[in-house]
Amino acid sequence: MAASPGTASLSTWVDRFWQDLQPTPGRLNSSLRIVLSTVITLLLLMTLRMPSASIGLYFVFLVGRDSPSVSLRSGLFSVVAFAFTVATVIAVVALSDNNPMARLLSVSIVVFLSGMLMLSTNITVLASTWGFIYCTLIAFWETHAPSGFLVKQSLYIIGTVSVAVLCSVAVEYCFGVRNPAAELQKQRRIRYEALSKMFSLYAQGASREQLVPAVIGVSRLAASGQNGMLQLYNIIVDRKLDPGALPIGTRVRITMLAQLMDVSAAFGTQNIAVSDPELQRRCGHIAALCLDLIHDIRPTPEELEEQKFVGSINLLDRVDENLHAILSMPADIAGEKDKELVALPSSKVPLFIPGAFTRKETVAFALKLSLCATICYIIVRAVDWPGISTSVITVVISGLSTSGAIKQKLIFRLVGAIIGGLILGLGATIYLFPHMDSITSLVLLIAAIAMLSAWWAAGRQFNYVGLQIAFAFYIVAFEGFSAPIQLAPARDRLIGILLALVVMAFVFDLLWPVRTVTAMRGSLASMMDIAAEYLRMTNSTSNLRELRQQADALRDRIGKTVGTVRTMSETVEYEFGVDVKQHLLSSEMILNASLTLVAFFWNQFAVLHREEDLDFLKRPELIAMRSRMAEGMDTMAKATVNKTEFALIAPHSLVDASLLNHPIYGEFARNTVDRYCELEMVVSRLRTLA
Repeated sequence: MAASPGTASLSTWVDRFWQDLQPTPGRLNSSLRIVLSTVITLLLLMTLRMPSASIGLYFVFLVGRDSPSVSLRSGLFSVVAFAFTVATVIAVVALSDNNPMARLLSVSIVVFLSGMLMLSTNITVLASTWGFIYCTLIAFWETHAPSGFLVKQSLYIIGTVSVAVLCSVAVEYCFGVRNPAAELQKQRRIRYEALSKMFSLYAQGASREQLVPAVIGVSRLAASGQNGMLQLYNIIVDRKLDPGALPIGTRVRITMLAQLMDVSAAFGTQNIAVSDPELQRRCGHIAALCLDLIHDIRPTPEELEEQKFVGSINLLDRVDENLHAILSMPADIAGEKDKELVALPSSKVPLFIPGAFTRKETVAFALKLSLCATICYIIVRAVDWPGISTSVITVVISGLSTSGAIKQKLIFRLVGAIIGGLILGLGATIYLFPHMDSITSLVLLIAAIAMLSAWWAAGRQFNYVGLQIAFAFYIVAFEGFSAPIQLAPARDRLIGILLALVVMAFVFDLLWPVRTVTAMRGSLASMMDIAAEYLRMTNSTSNLRELRQQADALRDRIGKTVGTVRTMSETVEYEFGVDVKQHLLSSEMILNASLTLVAFFWNQFAVLHREEDLDFLKRPELIAMRSRMAEGMDTMAKATVNKTEFALIAPHSLVDASLLNHPIYGEFARNTVDRYCELEMVVSRLRTLA
């Protein structure tokens, strides 16, 4: 369990920061690609004398940090979004004759729509980028420059971003990962081997000197998180590549493995040695299962039951719970046609999340974001201080739905602005630029800043700081094609960020707060609703092709939601003003419930997805079982959100007892009942928590 920012010692944060900067698989390669893309983009922009170079260089990070397969798509989307934004700004100015009130209303409306799209589509980054660029461009028209010049500057931005996108895409395709499936399998193997080694040493009663290197190895892999593996997964789904030996449900398995690494690293850090024979036996069993998972060997029912610990007391219990969730996932099913169970092609994923536009949480978030942007815009114009217009931009790019996530991003943006803008930007302006008289010295400086930012941005806990270091430095250092000679821009931009921090803290944390654990409960409830919808869907159709089309979208939503739940759990510690320890305990329990639900869903999905198992859809006893479970899911979803009690369904009433020993349907029925009962037990414990 992480310590909260309000209670953690300085040494703890220093240790976490140092751990976040440690080398991890693929980190150096991705950082060097970003540096190369940045240098090429810089040379082209300076040669062609393209304005707004700071925006172009920053977009290298937004595109270059993606995997090679999605670089082209995200790059094209970015250019299209830029063109649309420029057209929107020009249309608003032309139709309103550059009326100040029209500009204000347009900012409110655009930020509101941007907020809606952030939570309603699968293109969150582009939604925030649209709002960010619109607020940047509309600020041009606050000046008294000729309209022809402003239009030309706005159009030039499209060209600047296009250059950055083309350079990033070219570098990614030249030096990116060639065989993502094999690389992802390698990353999974590295982690399971590290776990097996560490727990084997515990089982053998190894000395501290033997254990420390193994614990450090697991901790470093845990610090890398799930993003690197998810990027490799994204390459596979976007290119529709052969997933090779990857197991079915790879996306959710990545989240499960990342969580297992976290709790195992915590156990290793707090237990340098184990002398209890029972703990040594358990560690040996965990080590053996981790070796089996490298080859995706399915455990026996006895081994699966042994890992089942309902109600974790210590960290080793949490390791068992997370390992049990992974072991509960269905085994691979041989056959070429079943490879679509491994990775869902992006073409089958809908752009808009069904029902998200009408959810009150989506509308509330968009309204809060629009209110913050409007307040900042009014303050900027009221005091006639254009330099602090970064406050409006900060609102858009820092906007997240929970108070903990908002605080985390604002703190990181402030730290990044101080390091990148004040320290590096002002430092370069004062001490370096006056002595630089060639493009070579500029390239070396920008390459160094890009390397620092890219390496920092590749971390797990403080990655957003790296992005903001790059953004703040570029904004300060690239005012034009000549070296900056004024210190006021850096000061103004920092004040703008502070203004946004105050306004967003007031709106998101005091006026209209949504605690992170509350949002996590809502996400868990939505996953239960998805599972219930899928259960009813299987009972209402006998057309397997139609079922697959509808179920694939649900599968994608549940996979992304569990990843979001895990991400939110990492921001709970930033919930100031509440009982953070209680909230951390709640987030841990909600995450465990989410992983258990994923295992339940995939045990259904893997079987009911196959042509040869069509009888499982038609069997009356199984239809009745799924109907009872769907009703139970609805009840648990409501109880999770409202923190109320709910009646547990007895296992014998879920399915006919004779079906449990059926030679064909028995294993499926037993697995389904076991996973459902586990979910009930975990969810029932949420009632008394925050």
